[in-house]
Amino acid sequence: MPQLGRSPCDEGVILSGTPAAGCSERSQRWTLVAAILGSSLAFIDGTVVNVALPAIQHQLNANTSDAQWVMESYALFLASLLLVGGVLGDRFGRKRVFMIGTALFTLASIACALSTAVGPLIASRAVQGIGAALLVPGSLALISATYPPSKRGAAIGTWSAFSGITAAIGPVIGGFLVDHYSWTWAFLVNAPVGALLLAICAATVPESKGDTQTGTIDVSGAALVTVGLAGLVFAFIEAPSRGWMATPIWTSIVIGGLALSLFVYVETRTASPMLPLKLFCERNFSGANLLTLLLYAALGGSLFFVPLNLIQVQGYAATEAGAALLPFIAIMFVMSRWAGSLVDRFGSKLPLTVGPLIAALGFALFALPTVQGSYWTSFFPAMCVLGLGMSITVAPLTTTVMNVVGKELAGTASGINNAVSRTAGLLAIALFGIVLTLAFNATLDNELARLGAPSGLVAAVVAQRQKLAGIVMPDGYPSEAIAALRRAVGMAFVSGFRWVMLISAALALLSSASAAVMIQGKPGEPSR
Repeated sequence: MPQLGRSPCDEGVILSGTPAAGCSERSQRWTLVAAILGSSLAFIDGTVVNVALPAIQHQLNANTSDAQWVMESYALFLASLLLVGGVLGDRFGRKRVFMIGTALFTLASIACALSTAVGPLIASRAVQGIGAALLVPGSLALISATYPPSKRGAAIGTWSAFSGITAAIGPVIGGFLVDHYSWTWAFLVNAPVGALLLAICAATVPESKGDTQTGTIDVSGAALVTVGLAGLVFAFIEAPSRGWMATPIWTSIVIGGLALSLFVYVETRTASPMLPLKLFCERNFSGANLLTLLLYAALGGSLFFVPLNLIQVQGYAATEAGAALLPFIAIMFVMSRWAGSLVDRFGSKLPLTVGPLIAALGFALFALPTVQGSYWTSFFPAMCVLGLGMSITVAPLTTTVMNVVGKELAGTASGINNAVSRTAGLLAIALFGIVLTLAFNATLDNELARLGAPSGLVAAVVAQRQKLAGIVMPDGYPSEAIAALRRAVGMAFVSGFRWVMLISAALALLSSASAAVMIQGKPGEPSR
């Protein structure tokens, strides 16, 4: 634990143009620790909450759209405000904004744990997303400002490695807490980590700002993109239960579409846009972000439903469901360094074409398992193949994005790509929910007609169909009838799950095609 006191760096504020001018090794070391803890808070939150969702849905009597909102309210504000968070750090101080984000994220986590209904939980998750939007951009920015160029690469490598480790163990720890205590601990565990992080920042992390302190914050752009995404996400999530012609649904679509159109217009007119559209004139930048949009829509949208399948259909405990994701994360962790050298050896096009192709095969393998199959012959192969495909893709994708622009726009380019990936997952979860619900309802109706179960039992199941695999069977009926209906619900969910995975495979194939057509660059040359 660091001792409280004056920063070990020289008096004053470090500008990005003169990184680490007066910072000691101790200051650099603790800044790295703070960056790892900060990014870990945000990175593992999504996976931990994913594992906890079945317990949340059951204990709060939530339907599937409620469960989607628990994830989407967080992702919405994180995706919308991520670029603004980086600008605020450059303007007002990276350490200051990083600490504000940490405090907000921590307090919101406590509020999530104290929620006794799904509405307050969703609202608290939204505040968590705002905190994460301030927190996430600051992690790498603090490292870049504190470490000199000669040590920065190694520091970022260490940050990436430890972030990967926390991403791997996070779902397992979260699942253990859910199984042995309560879903509330999936949020409460953030409190001591957040408190420790604030203490480290206050004691040892130096303040830093960007070279340029002029210009305006793109408030209008941030507001428009938030309203636009919120309108579309609301329509996609609520349409299955309310109907596409319901006034709130089509109104949300119109408002969302208009807001996003205005966002594009405003970004072409403002002096300091949060999304500099001129970057998309670079072919590699456009190609890399199109690949990101397609591939991360497949990844984020599909993996949202994997823990629900494992826990609610396959009968896994939350800890087991968290551990089931380990092969995917472990393969990415082990192969990330090797994958980073692929651009130097083969150029950008080859790995960004082959990686998504392998990922597409992984998604397709997820469509094979049925109800109560062995993990090692069903989900394990899919996890491994998907991990291999994403490993080949991620590092070359990041390198391609960063090679397109100069150093002065490196942070902006990285932020845009990060925002694109999170927006893709945000929209995909909502859209895939529609696909899964339609397939679930069709299959469930067929299964119920075939079984000929007692009418009262069928009515009780049909009344809960919005919960999908989270349907609770009523008491007072023969165990054989209950078992048959439970299997019918499981088969209905698997039917929808297969459609989701096949669509994800198609999106991955499209992302591979986009790389083959748009990405340029030979080995050893900048990707422009």
